[in-house]
Amino acid sequence: MNKLKVSVIGTGHLGAIHTKLWKENLNTKLAGVYDIDPKRAKEVADRFDCHFFESIGEAIDNSDIVTIAVPTNVHFDVAKKFIEAGKHCLIEKPVTSTYQEALKLIELAKGCNVAIQVGHVERFNPAIASLSGYDLNPLFIEAHRLSQFTTRATDVSVIHDLMIHDIDIMLWTIKSKVSNIDANGVSIITETPDIANARITFENGAVANLTASRISANPMRKMRMFQQGAYISIDFGKPDVEVFRIIDEEYDDASEMVSASMLGTIEAGLKNKKIVYEKPVIPQLNAIAEEHKAFVNSVTDNQPVLVGAEEASEALRVAEEISAQIAG
Repeated sequence: MNKLKVSVIGTGHLGAIHTKLWKENLNTKLAGVYDIDPKRAKEVADRFDCHFFESIGEAIDNSDIVTIAVPTNVHFDVAKKFIEAGKHCLIEKPVTSTYQEALKLIELAKGCNVAIQVGHVERFNPAIASLSGYDLNPLFIEAHRLSQFTTRATDVSVIHDLMIHDIDIMLWTIKSKVSNIDANGVSIITETPDIANARITFENGAVANLTASRISANPMRKMRMFQQGAYISIDFGKPDVEVFRIIDEEYDDASEMVSASMLGTIEAGLKNKKIVYEKPVIPQLNAIAEEHKAFVNSVTDNQPVLVGAEEASEALRVAEEISAQIAG
């Protein structure tokens, strides 16, 4: 069977990473790259030994699938061209500039029978992969996503650039509808919020408290989940995971589990229960490479897209509500 031909549109920081990993993917053929800046496109093409396209039309004609890593404000226009040509799209997050644009893109993709996957890459983080055997159903989430300032991605607010990762994980794990959002934030360097906090409540009573900043001396990508009988600490950056669970002392493997004395002890009110500590094994994998594999599988095997445009559009809708509250 012929390998899928893939192009990368946009050869900035993320585009170059996508190009490198597509080049290493044994199940596809890197057809080439395109950028509005031909000098940059040629430099990336030379680095990874692939063709550089002189136009988007040339890329469309020579591709089966595409990664779109251009600035967010042109996601819709670029994706529309590929979708109308019947090409499957992996679009970097956020999926589009606005929720309404996302809805239009979803309808267009349905009409053209095209798959869209969105680059919410934390879904493929090794830390999340290590939790595949756990039933994640948090009642409270606390997340901090902090980064040092960079001019990259300042075309969008910190909510759409950083917080949206945690919004996506939150919506994916809390299986309920958002009922209320309280948010605040400030602009420090750019004209949009650079620091933001949002408290989000859900119809099932769950709560999430999300903080994002792109003006921090010490980068951080951490999330804590609290659910019935369990506390899960996730460090997306290291990556690392710690799990504290309440189990029955009669549980078959209870005697072999590590007691979590650092969280205290359970008194007589919960007889025959104990708190145990678990450290899931973190798989050695590259999150973007895993994202590519999932995208290819959805196209070649007609599998459901793992992070589809519908989910991404809902994350964008919540991000817009947070931004609107901050704007007043």
